[in-house]
Amino acid sequence: MAENGSMSRRSSRPKRSAAPALTAASPCPCGLPAAYGACCGRFHAGDRTGESAPTAEALMRSRYSAFVAGDTAYLLRTWHPATRPPALELDPAMRWSGLEIVATTDGSAFHATGTVTFRARYRHHGQRGELHERSTFERVGGAWVYVDGTFIE
Repeated sequence: MAENGSMSRRSSRPKRSAAPALTAASPCPCGLPAAYGACCGRFHAGDRTGESAPTAEALMRSRYSAFVAGDTAYLLRTWHPATRPPALELDPAMRWSGLEIVATTDGSAFHATGTVTFRARYRHHGQRGELHERSTFERVGGAWVYVDGTFIE
């Protein structure tokens, strides 16, 4: 059943394959010139290693990479407890294709809060799009977490 309660139709279009899995040696989706395992992947494994993003921008980049990787556990773990949804379901048709950090305010090791303005490009059902957002981050227990975001037109 479709979300609106109606039966979904089968498409005559060829079935789209899943996005390729990230490996430690893959280029990091966040756009920095490093392998995924040495860049955002190490934060995604943070529940096992105890490593967390050192700045608000690093957290923003790692969260973008988590969307690319489909890592909902990381996204929920790095969401502020006051604004975190009880569950998160990602759209399998969404293909993230690039991240541009536009601006940052505060968010360093010396700050308790910070903002990151970014553009994230995607394809959804073959249509190109861009998400332009100013995200707010805060330290909780010493670790950076995502609080909320404001869409920018």
